[in-house]
Amino acid sequence: QVQLVESGGGLVQPGGSLRLSCAASGFALDAYAMGWFRQAPGKEREGVSCISYSDGDTYYADSVKGRFTISRDNAKSTVYLQMNSLKPEDTAVYYCAAGFTCSWFPADFASWGQGTQVTVSS
Repeated sequence: QVQLVESGGGLVQPGGSLRLSCAASGFALDAYAMGWFRQAPGKEREGVSCISYSDGDTYYADSVKGRFTISRDNAKSTVYLQMNSLKPEDTAVYYCAAGFTCSWFPADFASWGQGTQVTVSS
């Protein structure tokens, strides 16, 4: 059974950092592209970052480029999202997802975690 479990969310002040983790089970992590998406209240789910399965190419939304870093540890079946210089507009529920290729479209990802809340506020 494919399962993705996010952790690491929380409340942080503007300018702070968080590291999100996505633990995968039930499938070979190294055979899939892994994406991070987020959804703020009243907004559509948007792609934040993605890492390919093959050569580890990484992709970032313009809004997080230079502040967020995605990485994967296939041996631990875990994907990470290091978030630095956080801003109030980064507040959202963050989801990890598994797919066959990196994409900005949620419909291209077949498996999803339950999400973890990130709140950036003073």
